[in-house]
Amino acid sequence: MNERTLAVDWLLDHSDIDREGFFDRSSFSSFDAVFVDPLSLPRHWADGTAPGADGVRRTDPERDRGFGRTLSAWMSKRREEADDLLRRRGGVLVVRMHPRGDALEVGAPGAPAERIDRYTWLPHVTLVDRQHQLVFPSNGRFVARRGQDAIVEPSGSPFEEYLRAFEERISYTAVYQDLLSTPLDRFATVLARNRVGDAIALEIPVDEGRLVLLPPIEGVSPTREADLLLESARRAAARPPFVAQPDWLPAYVFPGEEALADELAGLVERRDALSAKVDEIRGRLDEKTRFKGLLYGKGRALFERSAADALTELGFDVGPHGGVWRIASEEGNALVAMEASEEPRIGLSAYRRLHREVDRAILEAEDPLKGVVLVSGSRELDPKRRPTQFASEVLRGCEAHGYCLVTSYQLYKLLLRSLEEKNKKAQGALRRFLLETDGELRDAGEA
Repeated sequence: MNERTLAVDWLLDHSDIDREGFFDRSSFSSFDAVFVDPLSLPRHWADGTAPGADGVRRTDPERDRGFGRTLSAWMSKRREEADDLLRRRGGVLVVRMHPRGDALEVGAPGAPAERIDRYTWLPHVTLVDRQHQLVFPSNGRFVARRGQDAIVEPSGSPFEEYLRAFEERISYTAVYQDLLSTPLDRFATVLARNRVGDAIALEIPVDEGRLVLLPPIEGVSPTREADLLLESARRAAARPPFVAQPDWLPAYVFPGEEALADELAGLVERRDALSAKVDEIRGRLDEKTRFKGLLYGKGRALFERSAADALTELGFDVGPHGGVWRIASEEGNALVAMEASEEPRIGLSAYRRLHREVDRAILEAEDPLKGVVLVSGSRELDPKRRPTQFASEVLRGCEAHGYCLVTSYQLYKLLLRSLEEKNKKAQGALRRFLLETDGELRDAGEA
């Protein structure tokens, strides 16, 4: 018999995957694997109900023309189907993990209300191991946290390959925490965490079936994702169920088992050492190349930060100063206005910001400050092929007021000279060259 697979509100493009909405007709338990993205689920009640004074959405089943009862019935129906899929069919249920989102309380005033959210339809799972107990999803906290700092765990799960393939594309919106701080590893397999250790992907055994929570990914084609997700689900269906090993099991040893365990421990130790070395070299490489944002970046976070790092490397003390940057050294002090754009020529905005700050310094009786305008026009082009990067009026203004007008490429060349010569005298000469230039700075590589 062919395996049947269903994607519910999840854009997966594959000939072996049927696609429907949450409120469509097919039963979850009639499939071998079901992929559900509940992101849009709250819209079905949020669009038709308004939050009360306490911020909670409510509906009265006695007055809403059947809306609340119908919604509750659908949740109950899907819960039973999901439970049958996992327990009776031994199938795989994969759910994209999001925060619980806007909830809806269904109940008459003064009567106990049923609370409906993104996960109300999930089957109830209770797993017990001595003093520990996992109660899902009622004790589960889907805490809203966003990030891209995913670390895929070496779990051996069929879904590990899926997560590793898209590790750089994972953009989680929630982390899973247990309300009673139950150790998840006693009952489930944590597939991925963020850098502070929160679970962002996990696999929970439900009898012979598997319930898998996965984070959203971005920038991946539906076809590519469907291929890997389907393969992972097929492999998961063929695996034996997860059962936590009892504490006494290591006392029962087969011949050769200890030697293999020691060899594995050694390999893991070597792998960890290599991983630490990779992280070290990656950090050193990032440190070495952090200035490159100067050539292609834009905005304060990338372009201006990279330029500030470059000026610091040249020997300036650098810090923000209003809408510009202040640089200081033994050779003199200056204010620097920066701007980058895809447009070929940078206009007057950076020059005007600089001029305002220089005037303010004069009015506040500060020591005279040099002005520097740093521009990066046509930032998406190779710096060697860029046309003139500033408007003619910017050059005229800089020449009239004795400001230095420098492109990101010329600053890059100054930085290269500084890194190559590596002596204080040469660095001082480069700083002086920047501070003493009136108008356009040219031939920085020959300064």
